[in-house]
Amino acid sequence: MSGFSIFKRRKSNKDINKIRIESLKISEKNLKNIFSDCGDFETRALLPRGKNSPVAFAVWIDGLVNSIAVSEDFVRPFTMNSSLSLCKSENEMLDKIMQGQIYSLTARRRSNMADVVDDILMGFVVLVFDSLGQAASFDIRSLQSRAISEPTVEKTVKGAKGAFVETMRINTSLVRRHLRTNSLKLISRSVGRKSGTAVALMYVQDVAEKSKIQEAVRRLDSIDIDGLISAGNLEQYIVDNPSSPFPQLIHTERPDKFAMELLAGRIGIIVDGLPIGFLLPATLPSFLKVGDDKAGHFLVASFLCLIRWLSLVITITLPALFAAMNMYHQEMIPSHLLLSIIEARQQVPFSAAMELIGMLLAFELLQEAGLRLPNPVGDTVSIIGALIVGQAAVEARVVSPVTVIVVATAGICSFTLPSQDLGGAVRILRLVMVLLSVGLGLYGFMLGIVLLIWHLCSIESFGLAYTAPLSEGYFLKSIAAILRPPLWLSKRRDGDLAGKDRWNQK
Repeated sequence: MSGFSIFKRRKSNKDINKIRIESLKISEKNLKNIFSDCGDFETRALLPRGKNSPVAFAVWIDGLVNSIAVSEDFVRPFTMNSSLSLCKSENEMLDKIMQGQIYSLTARRRSNMADVVDDILMGFVVLVFDSLGQAASFDIRSLQSRAISEPTVEKTVKGAKGAFVETMRINTSLVRRHLRTNSLKLISRSVGRKSGTAVALMYVQDVAEKSKIQEAVRRLDSIDIDGLISAGNLEQYIVDNPSSPFPQLIHTERPDKFAMELLAGRIGIIVDGLPIGFLLPATLPSFLKVGDDKAGHFLVASFLCLIRWLSLVITITLPALFAAMNMYHQEMIPSHLLLSIIEARQQVPFSAAMELIGMLLAFELLQEAGLRLPNPVGDTVSIIGALIVGQAAVEARVVSPVTVIVVATAGICSFTLPSQDLGGAVRILRLVMVLLSVGLGLYGFMLGIVLLIWHLCSIESFGLAYTAPLSEGYFLKSIAAILRPPLWLSKRRDGDLAGKDRWNQK
């Protein structure tokens, strides 16, 4: 496994604060000091029936708990239960509460202040006994969350219509609906000094390789940042080559695809607050396949896979190749086409290099504007930019029609890529290839291709080559990575991903 200095564990502020909190006694006063200046922190003294003085204090964060459930399932049974009033000591009362006198599915007995604080921040209601220095935590969290909707980025025809939401437990339940087996394991972690974001690492036992699971857990534990709020906060700290523009984690908003990749031997990560799932390890062929490939006929799916690979090659090479041939190697262009290009460029005031680079930048600006603006306005901007502005530029002889065709073809090919992260890397690579071709002609073009292949072959993802299995020299495995073989012939899982259990069917 390759590693970087970012994986080295440092002494964080969270560790220092946790040590300080752990040394405190569990009491209402200490909790008030910890949550001072927190307007949503609530506390209430509780008296069982027949008692004259408070024996416990309920503490919680307003908004994180279900207020109706707190009243009915927590406060009412504690104050109205006659058996609690007969207890001779608070320790006996706490024992009875843990045995079921409070109506809560999850109950935890706590003797450490740090655990109590973590439970409160997770949305638990905590019953504190000052005299004992102990507490009981009850899971009465608010269930408010966004409803499960259809995927917006990964469109599907025959697949499931549910998509991940921002609540981690809902997302893990969606995965378990697809994989109803006790072999599906889940490792919980908390990441972020200030945010304390819950992270779930999921895998299928014996299907995922054990060494990769251990490495993924180690890298999650090594993340030392203030908050895990966006996807980049996770991805850039656990990938092998964070300086590479190529994506090294698979992103998906579809639980069915997430479960499908777990069965293939990959490891999944779900972050609370993010409506996407992460999958590792990632390879280049995995970014060119979609979940619907297995839903259709293998001939149709294989044809579409070939279209995507061809589109990837065209969007990277076509503008650069056109620049090199147009500026340095006109003899490579057929005579009739060359005459058409010369005739179209006679009234254009800019050089071929400025024209091509300007069109590429204009295309990127239109694409970015369409993404960032609200949907109705963004669609309008894209249509106006593509039709009106483009046609006006050609009629005004500012750009040549051939250049518009080349740039538009390359842009359309980039839209066929299923992964937006891979599409972003291709957009950068396309411009770099054009600059090399403008400066050195075909020599620059070939230099760019060589550097690209070298870079892709130097990337690893959790011990797996980024270009696997294309770079391993196995013809059948390479064909299976590019095409979609019949399912009845795919009886074994990929040996680079799978652990002990390598057979997926008889």
